[in-house]
Amino acid sequence: MLTKRIIPCLDIKDGRTVKGTNFVDLRDAGDPVELGRLYAEQGADELVFLDITATVEKRRTLRELVNRISHEINIPFTVGGGIGSVDDVSLLLQNGADKISVNTAAFKRPELIAELERNFGSQCVVLAIDTRCEADGEWYVYLQGGRTPTGRKCLDWAEEAVSRGAGEILLTSMNHDGTKNGFALDITGQLARRLPVPVIASGGGGKAAHFVDVFEKAGADAALAASIFHFGELAIPTLKQQLKEQGIHVRI
Repeated sequence: MLTKRIIPCLDIKDGRTVKGTNFVDLRDAGDPVELGRLYAEQGADELVFLDITATVEKRRTLRELVNRISHEINIPFTVGGGIGSVDDVSLLLQNGADKISVNTAAFKRPELIAELERNFGSQCVVLAIDTRCEADGEWYVYLQGGRTPTGRKCLDWAEEAVSRGAGEILLTSMNHDGTKNGFALDITGQLARRLPVPVIASGGGGKAAHFVDVFEKAGADAALAASIFHFGELAIPTLKQQLKEQGIHVRI
């Protein structure tokens, strides 16, 4: 049985780690270099760095900060925000990223996914999808840090992206983000069942039972969380031990 991954996420704004609820009301959560080092030491399986305002501000990801974090960790490192070309990815890989996450740029120009897969391999390409469940019960894709609705159904876009070369899906439920009330099991389960690539669930993790649910009921391959780790509500070693006790295969 494959090991389930626990992935802390560093949402970066102005060089600091921040965290909000439903993509708004951001508050400072600490120094990203220190947090990255701590999570690697605690046994995180991977680390995700998202420069959440790079796309809106039309600039590249903070490569100097990526470089500093990469020198402090010994776990796979995924970096996203402001990535729109092969050159952008080359620069981040040179500065210590192992994988990259694309979102808005890939949606606006889906050919980008194939270009990145061709140059770096599908294992390097993580497609991030920010999705919201609307009044009709359907899950739709949002861009630019959740600011822009597209009208495109989440599952349709995920299937297209995988067919173009995305090697992993990072799925964030905007409805659940920061609520700590549990992950979006329905849409996560739809993607996990339909797609031939790993699905990372994001948004809503608040206690160990939520992680058990997203692994067992929705079939997620990994679960990402932020505020519960940043603010010391649940330490990674404690979470992993509780998951192991529930029969979930994790790396201790």
